[in-house]
Amino acid sequence: MTTPIFRFAPSPNGSLHLGHALSALLNWDLALATGGRLLVRLEDIDPERCRPELIQPLLDDLAWLGLEWELPVRRQSQHMADYTQALQRLTDLDLLYPCYASRPEINEAAVHGQWLRTPDGAPRVPGQGSILTNTETARRAAVGVPAVQRLNMAAALQRLPAMPPIRVFNPAAPLAPATLRSADPAVWGDVVLARKIVPTSYHLAVVVDDALQDVTHIVRGTDMEAATGLHRLLQSLLGLPAPATYHHRLLLAADGAKLAKSRGSLSLSSMRAAGVTPVEIRCRAGLPPARTAASA
Repeated sequence: MTTPIFRFAPSPNGSLHLGHALSALLNWDLALATGGRLLVRLEDIDPERCRPELIQPLLDDLAWLGLEWELPVRRQSQHMADYTQALQRLTDLDLLYPCYASRPEINEAAVHGQWLRTPDGAPRVPGQGSILTNTETARRAAVGVPAVQRLNMAAALQRLPAMPPIRVFNPAAPLAPATLRSADPAVWGDVVLARKIVPTSYHLAVVVDDALQDVTHIVRGTDMEAATGLHRLLQSLLGLPAPATYHHRLLLAADGAKLAKSRGSLSLSSMRAAGVTPVEIRCRAGLPPARTAASA
């Protein structure tokens, strides 16, 4: 039987908080329970937000929690060629197009067109030519205006006889046959797969990485459920395997909002400095006492 491979993939754009601890510990616990492997991946493709000096503190937090992972740690910023290759495959399938519109132009078109929103709150671009005319697109291309690369969602879905389902595993029996759930990538519209200054996006990079690292089980929060449908589409288009998934509950702040770096949620490092122990972190995250490799 194939050895289960789990991964925890944070971004070095701030300090880890209790919500990250929950996700990381669930991945670690399941790796131990199944005799599997744990990988840590750094999703650092955003040069404006990710900072190299935050990497070691992040890894220190994970080690303090009791996690053990395989080396080397994959940094997405060092593997752009992998994502460029995937983009070229989608280009060869005639599924990408350049979009030269600015954010204000997209927002204005969304208002006038009464566009729906994507799961992450952005305007759902309904198709090529919905923002700029062909003439304006050609003019901007001729003068070298930077463009993002968007997936032609309608064309992508037409290439599939049927949208493949998402495989969902039960954390109480992670090696049992997964159940199937329908995927709905259309809610993302013509999603961006490569940015203006970075030749990829989160959605493209994550499916490429999971395939290259042979990940078999993905454990992440329920806030990523909608993205899983898009990832299933990209896996199918690129001929990549589809790991089984499990979406865990989110930890919420006192005001009911999910914990987030951007909201200044209490960091693991500050809790550690205040004398909180890893055992207490597990308790606060609602997890049972830690397993060990010997007891797994």
